[in-house]
Amino acid sequence: MVLLLFLILAIILTSLSLYMLFPKLDLPSWKGAVPVLNYMEISEKVGRSRWYGLLSLVPILNIFIVTGLSVALIRSFDKFSLSEAALAVIYAPISFFRLAKDEKAKFTGPILTRESEYQKQINEARKAKQDRKLKKLVNNNPYHKSAIREWFESIVFAVFAAAFIRMFFIEAYVIPTPSMEGSLLVGDYLFVSKASYGIRTPQTVAMIPLLHNRIPIIGNESYFEKPSLPYFRLKALSEVKRNDPIVFNWPVGDSVYITSSRSYSLDQIRQNPGWLNQDPELKSLHAQNKYVTRPMDKKDHYVKRAVGIAGDTLQIINREIFINGVLSEAPEKAQYAYLLAGNLSAINPKKLVEWGIEDDDRCNCNGRLGYALDDGQVAKLRAAAPQISIINCEFGKQPNKTFPQDPAHFPDWTVDNYGPIYIPKKGSSINLTDGNFAIYEKLIKDYEHNDLERKDGAFYLNGAETSTYTFKQDYYWAMGDNRHNSEDSRMWGFVPHDHMVGKPLVIWFSSKNGIRWNRIFKSASKI
Repeated sequence: MVLLLFLILAIILTSLSLYMLFPKLDLPSWKGAVPVLNYMEISEKVGRSRWYGLLSLVPILNIFIVTGLSVALIRSFDKFSLSEAALAVIYAPISFFRLAKDEKAKFTGPILTRESEYQKQINEARKAKQDRKLKKLVNNNPYHKSAIREWFESIVFAVFAAAFIRMFFIEAYVIPTPSMEGSLLVGDYLFVSKASYGIRTPQTVAMIPLLHNRIPIIGNESYFEKPSLPYFRLKALSEVKRNDPIVFNWPVGDSVYITSSRSYSLDQIRQNPGWLNQDPELKSLHAQNKYVTRPMDKKDHYVKRAVGIAGDTLQIINREIFINGVLSEAPEKAQYAYLLAGNLSAINPKKLVEWGIEDDDRCNCNGRLGYALDDGQVAKLRAAAPQISIINCEFGKQPNKTFPQDPAHFPDWTVDNYGPIYIPKKGSSINLTDGNFAIYEKLIKDYEHNDLERKDGAFYLNGAETSTYTFKQDYYWAMGDNRHNSEDSRMWGFVPHDHMVGKPLVIWFSSKNGIRWNRIFKSASKI
């Protein structure tokens, strides 16, 4: 609603200012007050086709069209300074009001036509080798910009264009952890389509371009939380399909302790205080109560697989995922933790690297060193070194670590035996009970912005007693392909649709101990 009001106000002010300015263009005032028509008239007056102004109707593209025409209109009044151009870019209605009120300001003709004609004279003099005329034209060029200004404008435009593309269309990501091995590897660089699941307009507007949430080296946040815009998403090009790889904002990352190695949510530390003894940095931050709050679009980015989509009921039985009671096919290179009883030195190290078994594949197996391996790697190890025992790593009950961290109602859930759990779909309703309160409490309160209380055996939604709840958006269940070395929905719960960032498209570069040429330009959406 706030965004809509802002846009309506901008349109009204633009129309009002152009209503006042159009007489100086020998145009009827009323045409300046009509949205779209006013920019069609401006387009013709600055030297473009009248129909060029119709592009102001095209979402996102209209930002460039309107900005370009506004600057051209200001320059058609011989306002050539950098400050005048900057004001027209930042907020054009102010520039139009100033021109309308300035008695000395006169329209001197279409700037694009005049510049083109002047440049044509320069080119003709250069071609005819008329040095004196060429020198005179160059020295008296009213449209000339200094080298410093040319560089400044080029840099600003390049940063703006890159930030614009990154914000709305395509963003580059790097895989930092092995949670998606061996589908997506540490050191894979991805292009992610932000349009696939619907372009999400930014909520945080005061930020350093091209940075997500941290300033390198300094370590501070790269944005201000205020002012902010409400959540808005354009129509999706495709729906999230089951088992799609997805990029999303970490749902529980709204309040985090940030160490040099990773981020910890406050909920995680509250539920697992033992982590404080494993990370001295974290322990120090916790003792000082030094944590960072983040708006939704500045939460950390995660890459996982949407193993369950809205409306599904998911259950994990002995490592295997069942969706709506039907066994779901695991990714070809899904990895699980194994204990290796024997000496790996019996195998040529080059062979291990060739098979993709490296230090990154080491994992914790109930306090012992294990390896995350896929079925193909297990088969190769057994064939190459039959004397090595490869043992499945069994993970016991950890009700304080597995979502929803409710030992009273879910004491037996583990990472390998989990659920069943219903994944909410927009418009679906549930009965609220003591048994499911812990599962859906955060969704209802934090992701759908309600007040929810459980009091004297009853539930109160926004102050009114209720026994049911109807969800306002879709949710997803995200898991890493490295099933025993992935912090995912089994630990922190559902991924709301409004947290979806995009769909991985292609691996454009991959490097670890050298360039992995066989992965470059490999599809990242069909892994």
